[in-house]
Amino acid sequence: MGSESGRVKRGEQSRISQWLRRRQKPIAEDPGVEREALLLAVAATGLPLAPAAHPAGYRCSCDRIGCPTPARHPVSFAWQTQSTTDRAQVERWARNEPQANFITATGMVHDVLDVPLEAGADALARLLEAGIEVGPVAESGGTGDQARMLFFTATRGTPEDEDEWWPCALDCHPETMDEHPGLRWHCRGSYVLVPPAALPGDQAVTWVRGIEHTLPDPLTLLETLTDACAAYADTTDRTPATVAWPLGR
Repeated sequence: MGSESGRVKRGEQSRISQWLRRRQKPIAEDPGVEREALLLAVAATGLPLAPAAHPAGYRCSCDRIGCPTPARHPVSFAWQTQSTTDRAQVERWARNEPQANFITATGMVHDVLDVPLEAGADALARLLEAGIEVGPVAESGGTGDQARMLFFTATRGTPEDEDEWWPCALDCHPETMDEHPGLRWHCRGSYVLVPPAALPGDQAVTWVRGIEHTLPDPLTLLETLTDACAAYADTTDRTPATVAWPLGR
């Protein structure tokens, strides 16, 4: 009887140990929950969001044949008025459209300085080494000039003097993207993808420096970024004229 009782106890002990081990295993993070949390964090800082297209294989989810910027554009032509920071609306979009990327409309709260990835990585290292305040930074995957680094800054698109406004039409006409491989200043009338975003060919848009960093004045970054773009132009047989996208009008 005693021996049998011992075997039962050992069996119970074994089952309890197995149960405890299963309980101690970390629960895998739900990608949908993590995605929603990242998007809500962006909206909470005041950056307006709107749904964007997503990859469908190597194509774009939109109906446009031969889309020039697959998975990199809004789904609605009314994206500027649709963009919002409302938590409930962002949650509905994220849950009802689980594959959708999201864009943020620039020129209202923030601008984005958009440079080739190689130039951006060099500039970021130099800025941090110099102790210059750098805000959120994202990396957008791709090949060649499609691989970009995005520096999020405070906006200069809403000055008190309306005559100082200048629009950014680059993303409204994506066919022109290859003509401006250097610095692009996304301000009023433009947008960029926000992480996490999926791109064709298993590429992605991810944070290098998170949204918790304060948005700096873009002029504090501009000289370093333009210098890095000029150096990038020299190594890729591009002339500075083709690299320096107009910064004002």
